[in-house]
Amino acid sequence: MASERWTNDFAYAMTPFKLITWPIGVWPLQVYDIYSLLRCILGTFCASLVVILPSMEIYMGCTDVEQNIDCLMIICCGFLGALKITWFRIYANSLIINYNSALNDYLTIDNTKDRDIMRKHAFVGRILCSSLLILTYCCCLIYGIIPILNYDISNRINITNEDMILEYALPSRCALKYFNFPSSMYKIFCLIETVVMILASTTNLGNDALFLNITLHICGQVNILRIRFINFDVISPRIYDRFNVLVERHRYLITLARELANLISFVLLIELFIISILLCIMGFQFIYALKINNTVMMGKSLVVQMLFLTQLTLYSFIGNYLKSQMEEIGLSIYQSAWYSFPKKLARNVIFILLQTKYPVALQAGNFIIVNLSTYVSILKSSFSYLSVLRIIVGV
Repeated sequence: MASERWTNDFAYAMTPFKLITWPIGVWPLQVYDIYSLLRCILGTFCASLVVILPSMEIYMGCTDVEQNIDCLMIICCGFLGALKITWFRIYANSLIINYNSALNDYLTIDNTKDRDIMRKHAFVGRILCSSLLILTYCCCLIYGIIPILNYDISNRINITNEDMILEYALPSRCALKYFNFPSSMYKIFCLIETVVMILASTTNLGNDALFLNITLHICGQVNILRIRFINFDVISPRIYDRFNVLVERHRYLITLARELANLISFVLLIELFIISILLCIMGFQFIYALKINNTVMMGKSLVVQMLFLTQLTLYSFIGNYLKSQMEEIGLSIYQSAWYSFPKKLARNVIFILLQTKYPVALQAGNFIIVNLSTYVSILKSSFSYLSVLRIIVGV
């Protein structure tokens, strides 16, 4: 009965992320065969298409200022999606090790207190990542539905096809015309592009959800280890063996966390750079929409900006949480009855305390620690550049 309950807990924690990442071929616990490779290729193709079509529109000069901003935003999101799905597929071993370790943690858990901690972190991961993905898919639906509604409105006021300027879910009017796609299938193309955008968004934000979920699980395991250090019993026999078990567990969790930090380092550097730029651009678009009273543009820019802020917030808060949990291992040892340890064991405690002085943290490019301080700095810089841009343009 207990084994079944722990298995259900693992399903509760991991099933949503399997449903998100299995269709794009990056689910760590899948069988890495030709079928998973084909799914990965499909996801990469959708992300690449999101980059190619808007780029062709800009190159052909078929866009105005508003569409140029949309094209730039979509190109950046598509590029991040293609980068992440490729990166997570090539360096899948880091995620495989961590998710296999999570599976083993759920199968070997032996008390309800540890289970409650793991369940709590799983719940937080589901809520945070679900909110991110729901907001993402809402953005895709907004970009897909607005062109169809405009098309229906134009038909009601009897605008002829020659006078009508078709707008697609992705900026692709000139690109589709260049490839001789019939305008009679306009709505079908809009629906197809909406599906492509959803898959491309999954390659971007779905991979973020996959990574952040397992990072939260590691934080939960560190939390459990902290409690075991605090409650360490110095009276029971075999004190050396029991303490070494905790030390080995600490080393193992550090190894897992470093695997994740090394995996995300380069991707996070590119992502922070792009998000910083897009926050300025979408903020400027929102201010411009306020000036010209364009409600649709205001809604689109506000929702997209909320999405980028949510993405940045999740990485910053979870990165800060991981770093603080690693640092507090030293505090938990200090709160234990270390003064009652044998002298030889007490000397070993010093090495653990030294290790916690340099905790594992999520880093962008191995030199920018992603935490709340970084989050505040990015927001301050982005809004400063936005203010300068607004003054220069005179909005």
